[in-house]
Amino acid sequence: MLEALANALNTLLYVLRPVVFGTGVLAGIGAVASWAVRTRRISPFSGGARFIRERVDPVLVAPMERKLLRAGGTPYAAPWWSLAAVVLGGLLLISGIQFLRDQIAMMAFASQSGTGLLMLAVKWTFSILRVALFARVVSSWVGGGPYSKWWRWSYVLTEWFLAPLRNVIPTIGMIDISVLVAYFGLGILESVVVRAIF
Repeated sequence: MLEALANALNTLLYVLRPVVFGTGVLAGIGAVASWAVRTRRISPFSGGARFIRERVDPVLVAPMERKLLRAGGTPYAAPWWSLAAVVLGGLLLISGIQFLRDQIAMMAFASQSGTGLLMLAVKWTFSILRVALFARVVSSWVGGGPYSKWWRWSYVLTEWFLAPLRNVIPTIGMIDISVLVAYFGLGILESVVVRAIF
């Protein structure tokens, strides 16, 4: 059952990769054309500009433009933000399906023995801790904190081992390298635990 599901996800990825690539290329062409019309590199009164305003902008650019204007951005940047959203969305979709496929394949392998299930639980635990560390780094870039409803979970999962590291490892200027040390330390600890299981 699990192997069949993993094979189905493989087939889905085989079909989805060219679709996502094609969508990205079309979004890139649309973004360049929309930007050229908005910056008057293409005459706004030409037939091509009219086509772009009627067919491309409502689908690709208008939703992002509304969000940018609400945030105080410039409408000239909307095509580029739209292209970034399409590309990032496609990459996240493919990565999510690949991650799901890999987890299902690992579950199928692990279900064959008791130690396999234990190893899977260990790998998932360390993966969640690494994701939480990455989320903490991102939250520091975007202004999140330990009391933010979006980022609190990452602080809860990681503060118990980052606080002692911060007391031991000095900062380099304004840069706190304890997160980097913790990331590599988790990798070493995971390999030690997996070797101990087997």
